[in-house]
Amino acid sequence: MRQKKKAQTKVKTELVSQLLQEEEIFSLLFVLVFSMFISPPFLRRFSSQSNHLVGQVLGAIIQNRPFNAISPSHHNFIWTSETVIQVLRSIPLYLFQSPRSIGRQRSFRHRSPLKQRNLKQETIKYQKGSLILGPAAHRDPKRLNLGLEKALEFYYWVETHFGFQHNEQTCKEMALVLVKGNRMNLFWDFLKNMSRRYEKCNLVTAATMTCLIKALGEEGLVNEALAAFYRMKQFHCKPDVCAYNNVIYALCRVGFFKKAKFLFDQMELPGFRCPPDVFTYTILISSYCRYALETGSRKAIRRRLWEANHLFRLMLFKGFVPDVVTYNCLINGCCKTNRIGRALELLMMAERGCIPNKITYNSFIRYYSAVNEVDKAIEMLKKMQERSHGVPTSSSYTPIIHTLCEVGRVAEARDFLVELVVEDQFLESILIS
Repeated sequence: MRQKKKAQTKVKTELVSQLLQEEEIFSLLFVLVFSMFISPPFLRRFSSQSNHLVGQVLGAIIQNRPFNAISPSHHNFIWTSETVIQVLRSIPLYLFQSPRSIGRQRSFRHRSPLKQRNLKQETIKYQKGSLILGPAAHRDPKRLNLGLEKALEFYYWVETHFGFQHNEQTCKEMALVLVKGNRMNLFWDFLKNMSRRYEKCNLVTAATMTCLIKALGEEGLVNEALAAFYRMKQFHCKPDVCAYNNVIYALCRVGFFKKAKFLFDQMELPGFRCPPDVFTYTILISSYCRYALETGSRKAIRRRLWEANHLFRLMLFKGFVPDVVTYNCLINGCCKTNRIGRALELLMMAERGCIPNKITYNSFIRYYSAVNEVDKAIEMLKKMQERSHGVPTSSSYTPIIHTLCEVGRVAEARDFLVELVVEDQFLESILIS
């Protein structure tokens, strides 16, 4: 990972030196990039900041440079796929946001994480036109339009003046810039143009469309993701299991289970022949369990959990081996709905097929602590430590300590608190070393 960051910083520095022919700035950037290769720990933070600073300078240069002609000093520069990709990736990072946001983007969240957002409610408001979804909702419209113009100008500039032949990767990065700018009309026109101009090279592939579907789904633009999935045939792309998984995941995350189940059933039809894999079942099972617990309706909870268990049995019948994520989703759903017997059965099945982890045991610890069976919660904690199925953290100790204090066993709660502090100090020493 560190070598990859060094290589990316090298590429950015070469771009800056070619786009801006000034010796003072180039010498400054040379010092910054040289710091990336210095290993002492006290300079590592400076190295990460230097990479960020190089990206900011590159974004500022792109913003102020007209891409309408070739400069005499650029005749000898050879554009590669890596350099073009780095420029396109820098545009959403440093041109779409306001200057204040650029300086704070490493330590400041512009919005709540996806897990804390009601994506279904946001999608309904977006369909009614009363809400802007996607990255464009938290960016300056003027800078957004400028960034999109510069991205398109640069994309065609390297092709026209340098004879650069765009490939699948550069086409995908340009399309991602349009997706992040929430310009769907430009996005589709760009894909059609690339498909017509490079018909022999086939720049718009199934992998490219799958990546775009994933990007749209991550921002809650579910209808656009579904439209991209259905328009894959327009670009002579056959949807594979990865494309199905991404669009099913996007639909499940906003609660569109009927459409997700329709696509799931479609995968095994004779005309499609794209059988689901373990990830497809895991996506549906985890989504059913999570959505059931969020609704609060007993009838909806029972129905969703029944569907999740039905898919689990179907998964076993077809010979698939569930992974620990599948078991964790079902166990968590059973524990939160007081079906502890079924949860223990799943734990025994998981121990025979795969190794449980910390998340598996935390579900039982939370359940036993909530029903005041703290001794069984402590037993689960000890079992996790004895079998080396994970390292207990604060999420493991907190329910036990809270319940012990409620029942008046303060001395034991203090012992567990000391054990937690010692455990955290041990983990911190390992990470530092």
